[in-house]
Amino acid sequence: MSRLQRGLGALLLVLCVALTWQVQGWRYGRQLAQQAQAQAEAEAARQLAEREQRQALEQRLEESETRHFEELTHVQQSQVRLRDRLATADLRLSVLVERGAVCGAVPAAASAGGVDHATVRAGLEPAHAGRIIAITDEGDRGLIALRACQDYVRGLRR
Repeated sequence: MSRLQRGLGALLLVLCVALTWQVQGWRYGRQLAQQAQAQAEAEAARQLAEREQRQALEQRLEESETRHFEELTHVQQSQVRLRDRLATADLRLSVLVERGAVCGAVPAAASAGGVDHATVRAGLEPAHAGRIIAITDEGDRGLIALRACQDYVRGLRR
């Protein structure tokens, strides 16, 4: 083999290696671009899912808040009506008194079954009744607030 043939063979070999290297570079670049595109699509899908979850949670919390506000408003209106009825003596609060604790001055109400098993009720003064209603009002508000907090925590767990 002549030097020229060897030189052309070597040049051809170098060109083949360079061409192979270039083709591999293109393939690798294409793979990197595909991976980057797949990652971008996955990130966009994740962000969309998170946004939808957040919106669903906000919607549930808004509905829960509205429901609890309506419940609180209803309880407050009921308490106002009850206080008004107590103030106008339209309604009187009374308590059951145990038979053994009855003073001689408190008469027992006779029932159809007889005097032995009759229940005794003692009426409360309007001021005491008002304080009891205020206490139950605070308790109702506390229970409503507790339910609202529990619903909020349950909403966050979903």
